[in-house]
Amino acid sequence: MKSGFIAFALAAAVAAAPLVAQEHAAPTTAAPAADALDSALRARQEKAQQSGGAVVLQSEAEHKTAETVDIITPHITDGKHLEVPWFDPAHGFQRAVTLPSGWPSFDIPLPLIGKFHVDTSPTKLVVMLWIAAAIAVMLLVGAARSHTRRAAQGLPPKGVAGAIESMILYMRNEVILPNVGHHGEGFVPYLLTIFFFILIANLLGLVPYMGTATGNISVTATLAIMTFIVIEVAGMRALGKGYINTIIFWPTDMPIYMRVPLSLILSPVELMSKFTKPFALAVRLFANMTAGHIVVLALIGLIFTFQSYVIAPAPIAMAVAIMLLELMVAFLQAFIFTLLSSVFIGLVRESAH
Repeated sequence: MKSGFIAFALAAAVAAAPLVAQEHAAPTTAAPAADALDSALRARQEKAQQSGGAVVLQSEAEHKTAETVDIITPHITDGKHLEVPWFDPAHGFQRAVTLPSGWPSFDIPLPLIGKFHVDTSPTKLVVMLWIAAAIAVMLLVGAARSHTRRAAQGLPPKGVAGAIESMILYMRNEVILPNVGHHGEGFVPYLLTIFFFILIANLLGLVPYMGTATGNISVTATLAIMTFIVIEVAGMRALGKGYINTIIFWPTDMPIYMRVPLSLILSPVELMSKFTKPFALAVRLFANMTAGHIVVLALIGLIFTFQSYVIAPAPIAMAVAIMLLELMVAFLQAFIFTLLSSVFIGLVRESAH
């Protein structure tokens, strides 16, 4: 393993953290809402008695509405609270831990948009990014050391180190190098880091009390922007001054009266195509990782919607099937992100030949 391998893993987490860090309100209980509802009901009763009119009250139904708990939105969104295991059956065997705040924050002036506020205080998904980066470093460094130790003894790697080596060799020899093109070894550390980082972040979303950082558009957009920079820098290094031809369409094999109108029409298309690539990377990963969680939580929510344990086996069976599918999707989306990144890098580099 190269040292750049670890540096890129940490850089991915640190780069995504400021964009993911957002202010969120602390979860509130239903008690204040219930008190306010009781006060409103008493006021209506007194008004009805004074006017002599009949008011039909549905206090029981309204109380149930006030006490409704949203279990879907907190699971798929970011927040300033982290759920940890806790022996408390009344609160779902979990406890909300408030993350620290007051870390440095600053504004970035953006033309035509205004100020973009960046708060470096950790949020739930920032913690997930840190955990994913730490796991990636431990796994990959541990595999590298194990491989070095076993190679010195003349033995092949085994166990987890052997599995990681197999994944690395497959991604390098079958996915990255064939698509990046000749002399593409310099892109292998970055693309392998992206693969393992996204894979671990995806899998953390399937673990209880954890969260899916890649289900947040800020995280996937940051990863896509990093890849966009790598793609364009690779093009500049490979093409030199010819890089401008990837922006301005100028067909040299046509007469001048055809070049000008075609250039005016197709140059904006060429420029737009540069930004559609990272956009596709970000939205594809975000949508796929979010959709699965929403489906699972919606299926489990059917039990509480119908308030019956009789129908419970069907939603649970379907939720388990979706979770198994999500396990495959976690690997698939990491693979697709790495594959498309390799293809995009190869396309811009091969424009020079």
